[in-house]
Amino acid sequence: MQRWKDTNMRLASAAAIVTLSITPFAKLIAVSVDPEIAARPISELAPMASIHVGKTADWVAVVADAVWVGSTEPFAVHRIDPNTNQLVATVNLPGEPCAGLASGFHSLWIPLCGHSAAMAKVDLSSNSLVSVIKLAAVIAEGGVTTSADSVWVVVDRAGSLARISPDTGVVRQIVRLPAGSFNPMYNDGQIWVTRATGAEVTVLNAFNGVVLATVPTGPNPRFLTAAGKAVWTLNQGDGSLTRIDTQTHSIKTIGLGTPGHGGDISFGGGMIWTTVAKVPLSAIDVAAVSLRCRWTGPGGDSLGIGHGAIWLTDYHAGTISRIKLEDALAHCKK
Repeated sequence: MQRWKDTNMRLASAAAIVTLSITPFAKLIAVSVDPEIAARPISELAPMASIHVGKTADWVAVVADAVWVGSTEPFAVHRIDPNTNQLVATVNLPGEPCAGLASGFHSLWIPLCGHSAAMAKVDLSSNSLVSVIKLAAVIAEGGVTTSADSVWVVVDRAGSLARISPDTGVVRQIVRLPAGSFNPMYNDGQIWVTRATGAEVTVLNAFNGVVLATVPTGPNPRFLTAAGKAVWTLNQGDGSLTRIDTQTHSIKTIGLGTPGHGGDISFGGGMIWTTVAKVPLSAIDVAAVSLRCRWTGPGGDSLGIGHGAIWLTDYHAGTISRIKLEDALAHCKK
């Protein structure tokens, strides 16, 4: 998640302008990392397996019976069997997987950057590319999510959120969000979209696309996850983490000391896990909303949690490693 591409293409589909209901912005306070949280070497977390997939490895999707990871050289997604830790399938793509992976409707959905921006649909049963949906644009370092009846992806820098029918591939709705909105995530009937050029997320109803609220975060939020009746954003501007209560929209922001481009965030084992270059893994206690551990060193940039493991990429090495979740938690308690 370290490459940035420029595109100014606009979606030509008909659009409906939605009314924005604004949640009053709380005052954001500068945050700093707890000095008592000493950095640990990432080498202390010995991986159970490390699988090479390409020149670079980026974006992770964990499903019930597999782990998927994207790559360049080749442009592809790769299926790993978590029972054997073996690479069992590679699906070549007609473009670079540049904006996340999402599972839903028995498929893997992969936004593709390049001269012909598109959404690739891979069948999870046959491990085959079944369709390529043309889009006006795909924003690198964006994201994709699935709800009960749709696939959602931002398709321009003006903040146009496209709602795609998973069966036909037709863009059935465009929701206009603030410019610079990039990453959508479905959670409990709502779509949450970070505004990476600002300091907020937009919340909308996943059933009708109506915007419900805008909630403040730390600066330049991009990647996000959900846990503990909250949505959590990784803020690239100052390397902080913001917790948003999904009911009250109250917020708490803590420092991680990991500013900069790229990164990822996920949840498992009672912890929020983040990754960025040079700090490939950090653990944040969900209940206490506090940083517990951070590991420094090479690797990192995208991750997923599942099958009792943290699946962590090393972007430049083109690998994905399986770290036993209970081992990471045990080291964190020492």
